[in-house]
Amino acid sequence: MGFLLANDGINGKAGSAFMVKNGRNIELFGLKKYETNAEVETSEFPVVGSLINQTKVKGIKYSGTLTVYYGTPEFLDVLSEYKRNGRFPEINFQVINQDKGSSVGSQVVAIYGVILTKIPIAILDDSADYLQEEIPFNFTDYEVLKGFGTPSQLGSGGY
Repeated sequence: MGFLLANDGINGKAGSAFMVKNGRNIELFGLKKYETNAEVETSEFPVVGSLINQTKVKGIKYSGTLTVYYGTPEFLDVLSEYKRNGRFPEINFQVINQDKGSSVGSQVVAIYGVILTKIPIAILDDSADYLQEEIPFNFTDYEVLKGFGTPSQLGSGGY
């Protein structure tokens, strides 16, 4: 049985992310953490004559969170644009994992139809050395533009 070698583990800091807002690419240079998820929504399906409650998939909800150092004006600009004209700007994200030390290569994922669901307006914190803001969001779709490859070598033995 093979196993993943440590060199092919993906370094969490090796990569970058961009926000595309109204057609403009904006590098998220103060990014600390980015995560998107698909939550599979299910419903129970009980049937007479069975003690087992089956589960059926009824949909998927996409959501995510990004944490950035405070001071990136682009997020507050989104809120201000909506407040001024009632139009929420079109936002997409592009996230790149690119650990040059790993043989699996890079991965590029596009996140479409982003709606920021909580946008900090102003922050002060007497216990923080560096202010940061956490911004949750929902989105409507994603696409893997380039996926990871398979490792060039696997470990063996170990038992």
